[in-house]
Amino acid sequence: MPKTVYFLNGPNLNLLGQRQPELYGATTLAEVEAECTALGAELGLELVCRQSNSEGQLVDWIQEARGRAEAIVINPGGYSHTSIAIFDALNAFEGKVVEVHVSNIHAREEFRHFSYVTLRADGVIIGCGTHGYQLALRQAAQLLG
Repeated sequence: MPKTVYFLNGPNLNLLGQRQPELYGATTLAEVEAECTALGAELGLELVCRQSNSEGQLVDWIQEARGRAEAIVINPGGYSHTSIAIFDALNAFEGKVVEVHVSNIHAREEFRHFSYVTLRADGVIIGCGTHGYQLALRQAAQLLG
């Protein structure tokens, strides 16, 4: 029986492949989700893929994952640097958490250098482009054993 992983994406990631392709690349979120769903099946993982521009919706999905998922792979986007609510929700989740960022947040504006999510994450993948999602999924599988 596959283990369930919530695959959550925050604000503006619905524009992946369109918004600032020089920074985020040309791959769309739908393409990332399809690639990761296929990889997940190979790794014995079933993905629940969701994206929202709303902080509250992300909190609701993290809470929903309690008791339903063994891990969360999350790109909280700009909420990484501002959302104590997402941090608190992740702290209430008993499974593994892997944070992923398409760009290298440490090579960008100073306010992006800190992430609340990192304080809870069991692993962090930063600056590997959209390939980072596959690395994050592999790390989740590794953590789940």
